[in-house]
Amino acid sequence: MKAFFSEFRAFISRGNVMDMAVGVIIGGAFTAIVNSLVGDIIQPLISGLTGGGEQIGLVINVGAAQLDFGAFISAVINFIIIAFIIFCLVKSMNKLSEEAKKLAGKQEKEEEAAAPICPHCLEEVKAGATRCPHCGGEISGGAKPAV
Repeated sequence: MKAFFSEFRAFISRGNVMDMAVGVIIGGAFTAIVNSLVGDIIQPLISGLTGGGEQIGLVINVGAAQLDFGAFISAVINFIIIAFIIFCLVKSMNKLSEEAKKLAGKQEKEEEAAAPICPHCLEEVKAGATRCPHCGGEISGGAKPAV
């Protein structure tokens, strides 16, 4: 039993589990904001544009059952808003990631150009050197950056 709890503790303390927990909590708070936006701002605007009929109260009675189209419309609007915001976040994160990769690639190219390699001992030499200071080997045409 002790091994089970130590394994559980190791699972909980992993970084991705904590990240997921924070995401769920923030997602719940964000859902409350979106629900308020839809229920308190968007739905009244739609009601005003469609002649004053309240969309949230759009209910059809079928026998003993009630079909609440207003709640369904509200849920669809909530989904569209949340999906749009997530799309924007993912798009911006992808763009940031691409820019970081480009920047890292430029830095690697600069490092390669700044550090030519001796073809004999594979040590770094100064650009344009005709002999390696490490092994004394002759470098024909001067030291060239490693590819």
